[in-house]
Amino acid sequence: MLAVIGGSGLAGLGQMKVIRREIARTPFGEPSGPLIFGQMNDAPVLFLARHGPGHILAPHRINYRANVWALRQAGATDILAVAAVGGIAGNAGPGVIAAPDQIIDYTYGREHTFCDGSDRTVVHVDFTQPYSDTLRAAILNAATAAGESIVAAGVYGATQGPRLETAAEITRMARDGATLVGMTGMPEAALARELSLRYAHLCVVSNWAAGCGNSTTAISHDAIDSTLDESIGRVQNIIATLAGSFRVAS
Repeated sequence: MLAVIGGSGLAGLGQMKVIRREIARTPFGEPSGPLIFGQMNDAPVLFLARHGPGHILAPHRINYRANVWALRQAGATDILAVAAVGGIAGNAGPGVIAAPDQIIDYTYGREHTFCDGSDRTVVHVDFTQPYSDTLRAAILNAATAAGESIVAAGVYGATQGPRLETAAEITRMARDGATLVGMTGMPEAALARELSLRYAHLCVVSNWAAGCGNSTTAISHDAIDSTLDESIGRVQNIIATLAGSFRVAS
């Protein structure tokens, strides 16, 4: 079953027929909000708003462990994580949709593993390829089928937030190889790997990152909101088409 974690700009799935909402309980506390069970293109879909109802949870305050555990507990096998990001590379301007294939983690102080040695045996999961090749391929195929353009690779740099980055930090990230910057990609991806869930990102570029493009001196929040409003329908189309592929697969 496909689960969708919605980030900034995606508080719900417009094409989803909602069946029920459920408050989940996990060994790691409560997830960000209720799990929403529904259908898209006759396939079962789960939805969870990462930042909670009303977008109240800052990136470093999200209970990533509870979120991922609750989705697996509810029957999810695949997690599509939608995220609004800043663009660093030249092919990642505002309005671009991308499916990155690598991650660099700049976060700190987050509960980043289920295997912390307290009540679960420590496991060193292989994270060479942080995203599921199978799910990424399905996303790219869905974008093509939906007639939506997508950048088929990239490096997601996960920063701490909630503040945006300095121009110097983005320059360093560009040297490191990051092409996109966001605040929620980790530890979400690693936690999914620990639970053997297929996980991939669908990123919508809301703005040029600090020091890039038209963000050389400042970043416009009005422009971010406008870009997300214009782009989120394309994201919804890709998700609906992807959900349909799960129906065929079943």
